[in-house]
Amino acid sequence: MRFVYSEWDDELYRRLKNLADLMAIFNYLLIRLNGDVEETLKLMRRLQQQGYIDSKYDLDEFEKKLKESRLVRPSQGGLKLAPKGERRLRQDAFEQIFQKMKAGGKGQHALPYEGGSSEEPLPEKREFGFGDSYRSIDYNSSLFNTIKRSGGFDLSMSEKDLEVFESEWSTSCATVLMIDISHSMILYGEDRITPAKQVAMAFTELVLTKYPRDSLSIVLFGDTARQVSIRDLPYIAVGPYHTNTQAGLRMARQILLSRKHVNRQIFMITDGKPSMITRPGGQLYRNPMGLDPMIVNRTLDEAVICRKKKIPITTFMVTDDPYLQKFVQRLTELNNGRAYFSSADNLGSYVIWDFVSNRRRRQQ
Repeated sequence: MRFVYSEWDDELYRRLKNLADLMAIFNYLLIRLNGDVEETLKLMRRLQQQGYIDSKYDLDEFEKKLKESRLVRPSQGGLKLAPKGERRLRQDAFEQIFQKMKAGGKGQHALPYEGGSSEEPLPEKREFGFGDSYRSIDYNSSLFNTIKRSGGFDLSMSEKDLEVFESEWSTSCATVLMIDISHSMILYGEDRITPAKQVAMAFTELVLTKYPRDSLSIVLFGDTARQVSIRDLPYIAVGPYHTNTQAGLRMARQILLSRKHVNRQIFMITDGKPSMITRPGGQLYRNPMGLDPMIVNRTLDEAVICRKKKIPITTFMVTDDPYLQKFVQRLTELNNGRAYFSSADNLGSYVIWDFVSNRRRRQQ
């Protein structure tokens, strides 16, 4: 089931005014309309008529440029995103979040080392120290130091002459990004699924470009859980679903245990309480009213299993409800994971900052 927005609130108009570039407006609306190019172009024309998009923009010419650039392509039902357009969406999402991080002071904070199994050389050099590998020695600089010290070419190199390249520890990491697609993600006058999708695309772009040895999987959870591919990200839509967090964690754990990476982790984006579980026989049990003890306990069981399998869960909670935050705090305690309580606006900064900074810590 798809949800099409027919009425737009002031928050949307505020966002549009902050997006000076027409391509940025197109990409934002495209994500919000689940990758529907035709509906996005229609909406842009309607918004321009209403004065929310500057009249200086020629939208017919813009549509022509999209086709010429092969960002969109004709299909039986009209225009649709081309693979190049899907990549552009990911890149645009990453650039927006990264710029926001820089403006907010959350850039890439380099620490002395990453948790790891290998080293990556840096251009900086330092004196040789006990425990350094001979593979990291810069022999040209070391030889020059010997000549400089001895004043000749007797090549009596000493340990003090040696210089080594600085290095960062690196490791491959398997991550599952879980996204809540329950109906509450578009309720109460706040669109939370659009920023969640933006984060997923930005996160994917980060992993594909900066950490190509990593593994990234996307799991959606509503009544049940399902894995989707990276190409599916623009088309994710919420449904008339409850929140089966248990099923999402279980699928994420199974995916991670099939990976051969040194480190494994789960990132979960959600705004609501668990309201459904899958019983051992496969039957679904639901209760949308309050925090049902049976649902809560079975969900917490999954968090404990993940801890025993050394899979930390980082939860990004896009709600300020103290009642629901207590549940997340309990899940985090049982898993020895992390939790962030953020608004939809700063969600991306938290996710990417946490991922990058925690890769630079040794994980046991």
